[in-house]
Amino acid sequence: MIENSAPTPPVRIEGAPADESHHRSIRSFVRRTGRTTIGQAKAFADVGPRFLLPYTGEAIDFAAVYERSAPTILEIGFGMGEATAHIAALMPEKNFLCCEVHTPGVGALLKRIGEQSLGNIRILQHDAVEVIDHMLPKVGGSGSLDGAHIFFPDPWHKTKHNKRRLIQAPLIAKLAARLKPGGYLHCATDWQPYAEQILEVLSAEPLLKNTADASTNGYAPKPDYRPLTKFENRGIKLGHGVWDVVFTRV
Repeated sequence: MIENSAPTPPVRIEGAPADESHHRSIRSFVRRTGRTTIGQAKAFADVGPRFLLPYTGEAIDFAAVYERSAPTILEIGFGMGEATAHIAALMPEKNFLCCEVHTPGVGALLKRIGEQSLGNIRILQHDAVEVIDHMLPKVGGSGSLDGAHIFFPDPWHKTKHNKRRLIQAPLIAKLAARLKPGGYLHCATDWQPYAEQILEVLSAEPLLKNTADASTNGYAPKPDYRPLTKFENRGIKLGHGVWDVVFTRV
């Protein structure tokens, strides 16, 4: 759904986290400026109390949070929530735990939740790395997640900025440790050098196994559940490629 295109002043959201600096080697986001629309602000007020989870630093009780027991998928960085809402609607039998720090994007997904009556999404407006470290419980020698999605993370095109890319060995080790055996990690990018790095990093993680084989150079066909966004369709029409990488936990 297209928002009102008329310029709107910034809207202050009560309860939205203040800008913080997290000093660590891994960070799941880069701060961006953006304006929150009146519709998004209303979604924070109307829908937020039920679907926004506070960052507590304590392990999440999924059954309590979702009011049911179901497979749980983590999404890191959902942007404006278009793909997230589509997938959640397509898979009502699964729970989706979605991390995004940018207030306009969180507001946009809350708005979609309200409009589409999606009950299987919960949002943590916090750095996903800290969420993984402190709020995702481990069960025995494995994790609590049935899957994880990282779609179109910032590619940091310049070589000197490659170290800022999200998908690197330390983060993937954390994620792999929190997947149940048979759980999956699905990454997608439209920047080939980043796709090559993602494939290399995931291939080097001993807890993960590629679902694709050499006949496709290690890249997976696009799973049916991942929609083509307007941005992606535009890129395809311009001749840009998209690479999906899907690994499972051994």
